[in-house]
Amino acid sequence: MTKKIALLNASGVIFSLVILASCINQNKMNKNDFPTPPTAEMIETVLTNFSTQRIDNYFWLNDKDNPKVIDYLHAENAYTEAVMASTEALQQTIYDEILGRIKEDDESYPSFKDGYYYYSRTEKGRQYRIFCRRKGSMDAPEEIIFNVNEMAEGKPAFIFRGYSISPNNNKVAYFFNETGSYAEFTMKIKDLTSGENIGFTVDGATSVAWANDNETLFYSLVDETLRPSKIFRQKLSETEGALIYEETDGRFRSYVSGTKTQQYIFIASASSTTSEERYISADNPTAEFKVFLPRVQDVEYSVQPHGDRFFVRYKDKQNLNGMIYEMPLTGYENRRTWKVFLPHDENTRIESIDILKDYVALELRKNGLSEIKIRPLNGEETQIIAFPEPVYTASLGGNPEYNATTIRYTYTSLNRPTTLYEYNIANGETVKLKEQEIPSGFNPDAYIVERLWATAPDGVKVPMAVVYKKGLKRDGSNPALLYSYGSYGYSSDVYFSASFYSLIDRGFVFGIAQIRGGSDLGEQWYEDGKLLNKKNTFTDFIACGELLINEKYTSPDKLAIMGGSAGGMLMGVVANMRPDLYQTVVLQVPFVDVVTTMLDDTLPLTTGEYEEWGNPNEEVYFNYMLSYSPYDNIKAQSYPNMLVTGGINDSQVLFHEPTKYVAKLRSLKTDDNILLLRMNMDSGHGGATGRYDGIKDTAFEFAFILKTIN
Repeated sequence: MTKKIALLNASGVIFSLVILASCINQNKMNKNDFPTPPTAEMIETVLTNFSTQRIDNYFWLNDKDNPKVIDYLHAENAYTEAVMASTEALQQTIYDEILGRIKEDDESYPSFKDGYYYYSRTEKGRQYRIFCRRKGSMDAPEEIIFNVNEMAEGKPAFIFRGYSISPNNNKVAYFFNETGSYAEFTMKIKDLTSGENIGFTVDGATSVAWANDNETLFYSLVDETLRPSKIFRQKLSETEGALIYEETDGRFRSYVSGTKTQQYIFIASASSTTSEERYISADNPTAEFKVFLPRVQDVEYSVQPHGDRFFVRYKDKQNLNGMIYEMPLTGYENRRTWKVFLPHDENTRIESIDILKDYVALELRKNGLSEIKIRPLNGEETQIIAFPEPVYTASLGGNPEYNATTIRYTYTSLNRPTTLYEYNIANGETVKLKEQEIPSGFNPDAYIVERLWATAPDGVKVPMAVVYKKGLKRDGSNPALLYSYGSYGYSSDVYFSASFYSLIDRGFVFGIAQIRGGSDLGEQWYEDGKLLNKKNTFTDFIACGELLINEKYTSPDKLAIMGGSAGGMLMGVVANMRPDLYQTVVLQVPFVDVVTTMLDDTLPLTTGEYEEWGNPNEEVYFNYMLSYSPYDNIKAQSYPNMLVTGGINDSQVLFHEPTKYVAKLRSLKTDDNILLLRMNMDSGHGGATGRYDGIKDTAFEFAFILKTIN
């Protein structure tokens, strides 16, 4: 390993920023209007794999304990503030617009479970939610379970992950952190009678389940790579837990859960392609866990207990979209006892399942759109909830009560605020429970929503949803923002956004590309965009951008693109491949240093990702990843205007990835376009944790887009 030193003068950079910030041009941004950006020190590190040498001049930026790294981040943030100083009024305007579309004093519709109505509410001016319940009736006195505002007071970041009530309703286990990390949480237990914590604390917990004795808990713990790998059992009176299961395969993550019927405790171990479950009776917490079905590579299953049977969602290579079996409570080890409840359909993916005493509710995805079906267990005709619009998202909410005869679902589209409905299975009636309120007013008929189909280089048709103001002329003069994700099988569903209308109302075409790598068109759509097929994700997205340009919705000098995490990697790849196609790129906490990160199995999420990206310790995957990794493929060419964000406490995409990416891009790009790094020095993967601070982040990103596009 050789090292080569170049100049870094952080204090000089900051000084020059202060002097020149007031001189910033109020019009369209250009690099020449601003002070010189920070220059990261170049220290040559040679990385060799399979006889391939990579020179990484910014490898040293991985160490946030190095004061020089922190100095560099502060210098980048100072430069970003200087460049964006002229947009402060615009940011405030956008912030006010978004806030005007949000009901600040709001309350979720209550959900009934085990004798209580549970709901949460927000209060004007307060960053976090308040979680409440009422016993027996919504007219009963309110019990505040958690006021997250009080819990987060004085803390720069706070995530409240959720809670689990004991079977007798008297205690609650809950998860939180003060770092903004999505992977590291502390679990505590609160006595709901006294309102006080009982002194039970577990650091690194990720899931919890109560036994029916109300005294025994099962929980999972993360290891040094933040992988949930161990399951413990512990009574409230005990000072430490007993290890009852450890997942030794680094590809697998383990979680524990109870069941709606309160019959069982389950331990689930799962990789990206394979799963296995164990269970015991919730009445006998000291019993030995029994494997439900032994793991088989590329077979995934999940168990939903019914009172007198198991429903098992099952997927293998021959049944990619999944099917559902009924199995008896005993003797199911004999496959002859399995009965097909829902057969496999190559055109329809099973999204979710909710078990009730007399019904099974199903959320399905067909041709990229959601369907909800209810199957009565007495053999009566299946009920289908139909949706008339061409582009929408419907999500099954189910019902937490096993004996219920109603289910809930949400419905939204690009121009339809999210609405909660309740469907009565017995009489087929649907009731609207709550519609997202837009205080500043909103008329869905003032906008056009379309579903478009782009043609990928291999001839595959790729769906895309767009929304724009009615009356917009397709002459290529309109600004546009195209968003996507395209990994892990997560579908890029359409939804109503109180934020994006600050762009749409300014004449933007807003689009969501439903590219391969997600499951928008079924599980095969995901398979065709992962591992050695990953490049389909990128070429699909490029095809969607080209369609918007060719059909004159926009033009290259008016097109902005945005994506986060793995979607940020997508942004980095297409910026390398087709920088001429875009005017502006926003990369949110982007996974851009793909090869180096995936070679380091001490980092969070690495080995578990091998089934998504491939194992770079195998030459075929190493070479394939290297051919598209955004960081490794930066070259001397012109790039669009770019805003890159990161979080110092990010556990999903470590802070050094966007940091190194910007440093290298600055050293090689040949244009005068703006390149900014905005590093949150208090939080992690999700950015600011308070709702108002999150809106400020969005307003900042939109102001960057508007200033570089218009």
